[in-house]
Amino acid sequence: MTTAPALPPVTDRETWQRELAALRVREKAATRELDAIAAQRRRLPMVELPEYTLQGADGPVRLADVFDGASQLVTYHHMWFPDSAWQCGGCTGYTSQFTRTEFLRKYDARFVVVTQGPIDEALAYRAKVGNQMDWYSTADSAFGADVDAPPDGGFAVNVFLRDGERVYRTWHTNGRGTEQLSHTFAFVDVLPYGRQEIWQDSPPGWPQSDTYDKWLGSEEIAALYGPGGRS
Repeated sequence: MTTAPALPPVTDRETWQRELAALRVREKAATRELDAIAAQRRRLPMVELPEYTLQGADGPVRLADVFDGASQLVTYHHMWFPDSAWQCGGCTGYTSQFTRTEFLRKYDARFVVVTQGPIDEALAYRAKVGNQMDWYSTADSAFGADVDAPPDGGFAVNVFLRDGERVYRTWHTNGRGTEQLSHTFAFVDVLPYGRQEIWQDSPPGWPQSDTYDKWLGSEEIAALYGPGGRS
């Protein structure tokens, strides 16, 4: 029989509930702060964009048409390494989470992937890793660079609003700012051992490993979700 490397202290039910209630105060405060942040986000000004033409599965498409009739658009800008068989594992894993985004239609919105990779290569990679999102290429457009996702740059999330033929940029984030837009870390963070990454504040004896060590790699994602995958 195997045992955990370290365990939280064992206590009685009343003490556990008291400690949980104390934590819940902070959790609720964080929820209210996120509500306040969202309220401030809704009051941000916006910037009008020029017209861009991207490449989609069916050929050239104007940015205004990427909205597909919706008034709001979220784009995840997937990192791209030219001539690489496997693209960014973090981006590949992040976008693999999103398999059912039709709920956004109720909110008059759409969510797509944009990458600097040529569209044929991007779509081939999409199929290889079993990604289910709609992909577009900005390889022949300044769009990616203009919204802080240039060639050889990092990943990013951008949000846009369409008013007729006019498109406006309303919000942007990158780095850990994208965490709130996924469920992966939300689930992992409620586990007793958390992410198990060395930068985290954990009790002595808790399992820890290098940052990214437990993240699925692109090849692992392809094995799970790609053609003939196990899931």
